[in-house]
Amino acid sequence: MSNSATISEKLDGLLAAFNDHDIDAVMRYFAADCALQMPRGPDPHGSRAEGFEAVKTLLKTRFDGIPDIHYRGDGNYVDGNMGISKWLLTGTTTVGQKIAVQGCDFYTFRDGQVVLKDAYWKIVE
Repeated sequence: MSNSATISEKLDGLLAAFNDHDIDAVMRYFAADCALQMPRGPDPHGSRAEGFEAVKTLLKTRFDGIPDIHYRGDGNYVDGNMGISKWLLTGTTTVGQKIAVQGCDFYTFRDGQVVLKDAYWKIVE
């Protein structure tokens, strides 16, 4: 199996784990020295977490803030050790705000595990 096919399968598995709201299943794809950059935050790269536990804690906020979150996969793209997952995020926040927003995650892989997840999404006004 090619590296591109393997990464594409991992992107599909990540999407399924996110839709199952299973943070432990999500984290099985991440390396111990992983990092995460969220779409919002105080810096140009958004909020950043470094290390397995910090990434897990920050990712879990997505489930906590949007309990019915769902990602509709809109395609994967792979080039070398980078995989891009496009999606439509839908859900309702804990204060009742409905969300529907397109976005994508840029994943960098090393030895089959995610070392960086860099998330982007559209600003809906």
